[in-house]
Amino acid sequence: MKLQRMNRRALTLGALAVSGALALTACGSDDTGTKGSGSSSAAATGASDIKCDDAKGQLLADGSSAQKNAIDAWVKNFTQACNGVQVNYKGSGSGAGITAFTQGTVAFAGSDSALKPEEVEASKKVCTGGQGIDLPMVAGPIAVAYNLSGVEDLVLDAPTMAKIFDGKIKKWNDAAIAKLNPDAKLPDLQIQPYHRSDESGTTDNFTKYLIAAAPNDWKYEGGKAWQAKGGQSASGSSGVAQGVKQTNGAIGYMELSYAKDGLGTVALNTGAAAPVKASSDGATKAVAAAKVVGTGNDLALKLDYTTKADGAYPITLVTYEIACDKGNKADTLPATKAFLRYLASEQGQGILSGIDYAPIPDSIITKVRTTIEGLS
Repeated sequence: MKLQRMNRRALTLGALAVSGALALTACGSDDTGTKGSGSSSAAATGASDIKCDDAKGQLLADGSSAQKNAIDAWVKNFTQACNGVQVNYKGSGSGAGITAFTQGTVAFAGSDSALKPEEVEASKKVCTGGQGIDLPMVAGPIAVAYNLSGVEDLVLDAPTMAKIFDGKIKKWNDAAIAKLNPDAKLPDLQIQPYHRSDESGTTDNFTKYLIAAAPNDWKYEGGKAWQAKGGQSASGSSGVAQGVKQTNGAIGYMELSYAKDGLGTVALNTGAAAPVKASSDGATKAVAAAKVVGTGNDLALKLDYTTKADGAYPITLVTYEIACDKGNKADTLPATKAFLRYLASEQGQGILSGIDYAPIPDSIITKVRTTIEGLS
């Protein structure tokens, strides 16, 4: 019992210390020397309550870079408990993940946007007798981060933000920004907006916000590919964050866990009682009002990007894990179910708020758990 308590404590501390630099794969024995793979529950080894079942081998996945820091944390815990499994998640972007999934080169994909009808149709070629389905697994606020010397608290609203990212507002001391920040010393400095160069669900959700909240100022159709002209581009949330960090006067959108190391984050004037900054709690409040719009086993959600509820942060994305409801490959099905089961579990969801993500509300995650158990 003493050894079990020590192992549980070590695992908890490991989850709290996790960052994007964590290795994606791990193997070896747990502290008791007992193999986690093949047992009905890793709790028998004292590692955790993660169920390994018959999971073994290598599990390949790709997709959303926005959830990569969460995946890193989950992979670390899961592979410590189920040491017969290696999980390799590339995080190449939502578009790349869906392409890899529909081509049958990964067991599951991560996407910050639900599957489109044509992508569902393409998935039927690899999901024998079934199709790809969306499983909402992690929520996260999309922070609008900036690097502006001398300005610590920046407030923007949707119309002003749309004009900045569309190149219509070019200087930081523009009258529209000054009106929202009467006490700030805004410099006469060129704004350098950064956007994603790769197809990205983060881009899709960010532009959905602009389309909904600033329809008169953002005239683009939206989607995973950036459509506005001008600005700087970078690959992945990490690339955008790095570009903003290196450039005084820069601003960019990224998942909150990347908005670190001296970057400021914009507080949104949504019409609520006070401007709202990106936070896990704010994202959870936004997702709690989402509606399930998928059919059958598909659990795609519709978010309200124009919410004015106090404390709700509207630029929030939900990352889906995309898997076959039927027709999964026999050699990876046990590992896929075991890993996704852990992600959706109380334990898996419980680590998210500590690493700048938001757990999926109970009313939705319970449906996810039931669907995972039915994967075949």
